[in-house]
Amino acid sequence: MGYTRNQWMTLIIFGIADFCSAVCVSLQAPFYPAEAEKKGATASQYGLVFGIFELTVFIVSPIYGKYINKIGPKLMFNLGIFTTATTCIMFGFLDRVEDTNAFIGLSFLIRIVEAMGNAGFLTASFSIIAAEFPDNVGATFASLETCFGLGLIVGPTVGGALYEVGGYTLPFLSLGLVLIVAACITACVLPKHGDGKDINEGSPGMLAAMKVPSICLYVYAIIATSVSIGFLQATLEPHLRDFDLSPFQLGLMFVLNGATYGIFAPFWGWLSDKILQPRTVILGGSVITSISFLLVGPTPFLGIPKSMEVVIVALVLHGIGFGSELVATFSGAHRDAIRNGFPDDLSTYGLISGLWTSTFALGAFIGPSAAGFLFDSIGFEWASFIVVCMHIVVGLSMVAYMLCSRRQQNANGGLYTKLNNVLADNKSETYGFAGVQKDSTYSSYCSCESDSCEEYVY
Repeated sequence: MGYTRNQWMTLIIFGIADFCSAVCVSLQAPFYPAEAEKKGATASQYGLVFGIFELTVFIVSPIYGKYINKIGPKLMFNLGIFTTATTCIMFGFLDRVEDTNAFIGLSFLIRIVEAMGNAGFLTASFSIIAAEFPDNVGATFASLETCFGLGLIVGPTVGGALYEVGGYTLPFLSLGLVLIVAACITACVLPKHGDGKDINEGSPGMLAAMKVPSICLYVYAIIATSVSIGFLQATLEPHLRDFDLSPFQLGLMFVLNGATYGIFAPFWGWLSDKILQPRTVILGGSVITSISFLLVGPTPFLGIPKSMEVVIVALVLHGIGFGSELVATFSGAHRDAIRNGFPDDLSTYGLISGLWTSTFALGAFIGPSAAGFLFDSIGFEWASFIVVCMHIVVGLSMVAYMLCSRRQQNANGGLYTKLNNVLADNKSETYGFAGVQKDSTYSSYCSCESDSCEEYVY
């Protein structure tokens, strides 16, 4: 890849910041529940402490996306990292609080502020990536997601190890300080990317984006994907109890799909940038994810006995499948927004980044919340089949949209011929028709609803 020095610096800094941030927001998973129970908190209470993080990201991300061009992406990025770091350190002193209500209340407050910081730096980083790497959005986004995914894997492992060595405070204090160092480096080294520029008061908002059919499909695909991730986070451990695994072995099972995602995400990014349409990549991912959830139970009507080997294969397939869906939805939504008349500037990058972050967080909140209820009501095997149905809908929606786009493209073919003949005769007539826009700077017509936005220049 022929990246410039500025691009390489941006990518490296973002990778380090994403990794450190993911470690900080995930490190408490192995020991916070036990600590909360010591304070008298119930599972419902401390479970919501985890869930409120994603709910907050869902609420604030669209707001960040709307105002990023006024705040400036670099400032939002730096403030987001610094907020995540300081709240991580503050969370490490909650063991000093003995009152149950105060402990839970402060846990909620700190996690909400931490989520606001995390949403800010994620939205800013995705926006800068779209602006800095316009021809490789999928690949660079996938690289950052790999760093973030590795941080989510390392976080609980390092957090648990530090907890055993130095108690409750040490993991938060040490890793929070590491992230503060990363924030300082970012503030000094990260180049500016349009800070104070591209302020377009008339830029379309999120409602306008949701009126684009393909972006609506991407939003549903993101939600379905994050639901599948959250579903396994909440129910995989009880599903595996029959195998009598050690804590270390159980931890490895949780790492499988995340590690596979980290390995394959760059490949999906390259594929959606250079070879295939993002919708085609999402279609393939939905098929793979559906197969993985048919096997992880396994679904009763398959007649496959439950075994460790089958579960391992299912988790690996899940990492491959959801990786393709996440990466392709971001690059596809960014590309289709530009094709449908959104300005190719920071306002659109922020809008799509906020939309992606927000809808992913919504699914991550719904997934664990619904998974526990479904697990108790119908069991893991049938509950996992509901996730299969969600991804079947993703696949069928993509197929239907691609067929409709192909039909629209074919229908417009005759109109292009007519335009060509008119221009050849040097006539000045203007023809308007659905799905085709005339560029005001030169004689170019673009079929924005087609599977690939083809430009006809005369």
